[in-house]
Amino acid sequence: MWLLLAFLSAVLLGFYDTFKKESLRENAVLPVLFLNTLFSSLIFLPFIILSATSDSLQGSIFYVPQGGWEMHKYVLLKSVIVLSSWTFGYFGMKYLPLTIVGPINATRPVMVLLGALLVFGERLNGYQWIGVLFAVISFFMLSRSGRKEGIDFKHNRYILYVVLAAVTGAISGLYDKYLMAPVSEGGIGLNSMLVQAWYNIYQFFMMAIIILILWWPKRKSGTPFRWDWCIIFISLFLSAADFVYFYALSLEGALISVVSMVRRGSVVVSFLCGALFFREKNLKSKVVDLALVIVGMIFLYLGSK
Repeated sequence: MWLLLAFLSAVLLGFYDTFKKESLRENAVLPVLFLNTLFSSLIFLPFIILSATSDSLQGSIFYVPQGGWEMHKYVLLKSVIVLSSWTFGYFGMKYLPLTIVGPINATRPVMVLLGALLVFGERLNGYQWIGVLFAVISFFMLSRSGRKEGIDFKHNRYILYVVLAAVTGAISGLYDKYLMAPVSEGGIGLNSMLVQAWYNIYQFFMMAIIILILWWPKRKSGTPFRWDWCIIFISLFLSAADFVYFYALSLEGALISVVSMVRRGSVVVSFLCGALFFREKNLKSKVVDLALVIVGMIFLYLGSK
C-alpha cells in the first residue's frame, strides 16, 4: 500500500513542479513562495479547527491531534528545513530549465541513502552503490547538456541553489522518517496530519516575516509580482502529494529510501511537461541524462527490496 501511495505522490509532485515553473516565469520569487505557504495553510486550517473543536474527524486520517511543545518543536524544525529547501528550489526553478532542474532533484534518493549511511550507520549493498554511480554520471551528463544552453554548472549560482535544495530536501526526507516512524522502529511516532498541517502554518508565519523585511521595502526595484492562477495549483498539488507521502511513511514497514526514490519519479512528469508546454531545448541529450537517472533509481529500488 505504501509503495502505491509513493507512486501517486510522484505524479502529483510532477504537476506541482510544472505549475511552480509556470508561476515563476517573469515573476517575483518570494511573493509566489509566500502565497504557496498561505494557500497550503488555508487548506489544512479547517482540519486543525475541526479537530480542536469537535469530534467529527476523530478516528479519521484527517484528524489533527493537539500535541504540546514536545511535539511542535520537532515540527518547527521541519518547517525551517523545508522552507530552506523551497527557497533555494524556487530561485533555481525560476532561472533554469525544468528539464535540468527535474533530473537534479531526482538525485535526492541518492543523498538520502548517503545520509542514512553517514548518520544512521546503514550499509549500502551492491545494487545501491550502482544506483549512486548512475546518479553521479547523470549529474555530469547534465552539466554537458547545460553547457549547450550556456549554463555552467561550476559557476552558475542557480545550479548551486538547486543542489542545495536537493540536499536540504534529502535532509528533510531523513527527518520525516524519524518524525513519523513508530518508537519501536527508532522514530518518535508523530501523527502525519499534525506534521503536515502545522509545518505549513509555521512556514506561513516565517514567510510573512521574510516578505515584510526582505521583499516589501524593495518590491519596486526588483522583478514585479504578478498574479497567476497556477499559484493556487502549486499549493493544491503539493498539499496532496505531501499528504499521500506522509501517510505512506506512517504505515508500518515503509522504507524511506524506497519512498524517496519512487517519489523522485516525478521527474518523468515534469520532464514531459517541460518538453511539451515550455518547449525547452536539447531534449535529445537530456533524455539520455534522464534515462541514467531512472536506471539509477531502478537499482536503488532493487537494492532496497
